[in-house]
Amino acid sequence: MDGIQDQAGDGEVPLDWREGVPVSMRFDDPYFSLGGGLAETRHVFLDGNDLPARLRPGFHVGELGFGTGLNCLALAAVADVPVRMTSFEAFPMSRAQLEQAHTAFPALAPLAAQLRDGWGGAQIRVGQVTLDLVLGDVRRTLPDWEGQADAWFLDGFSPAKNPEMWGDDLMAAVGAHTAPGGSFATYTAAGHVRRALAAAGFEVRRLPGFGHKRHMSVGRMG
Repeated sequence: MDGIQDQAGDGEVPLDWREGVPVSMRFDDPYFSLGGGLAETRHVFLDGNDLPARLRPGFHVGELGFGTGLNCLALAAVADVPVRMTSFEAFPMSRAQLEQAHTAFPALAPLAAQLRDGWGGAQIRVGQVTLDLVLGDVRRTLPDWEGQADAWFLDGFSPAKNPEMWGDDLMAAVGAHTAPGGSFATYTAAGHVRRALAAAGFEVRRLPGFGHKRHMSVGRMG
């Protein structure tokens, strides 16, 4: 992806660190759960999209909010066939920040090293995952994207703290870039998000959330 080397690599995003978890100072929200980031990713984004059972060669995962790359690493850990991932991120971390965040997941260390080694490149290979990172305001970059996802990881910061990531127009764009029978999963059960995704064509359901979160949301494109 053009411009990644200029935007992802050495730039630092303002972070606070709490018990080893990076917290965005811009949004005052942690990048992953204080109570178990990898377990939450597996519960919400993998189980919520019925992965890895649905994976096949060429399966395409879309993601809003790359963050530390944890979801990419978790996907790579279960993918036994070549799959694609396109992630949209406005504020990429530096390699050093990624390395510090990845220390929380020693089981993923070899995959995390692959991610960091490729950081700044046009395309990054992490295990069986080929990652494209699309940088910039997703409200502009997603509508211009020519791809379609078979599954979405909707992982922006909290709708209460980062409402631009969950607006009706953006959720409509997610629906427009979803393959027939495609799915989404997200940790949030906010009513306006579920309504926007339903309006975008998904059959939306609430499921038990991770940890202290009572509910999460999943859906399939009808």
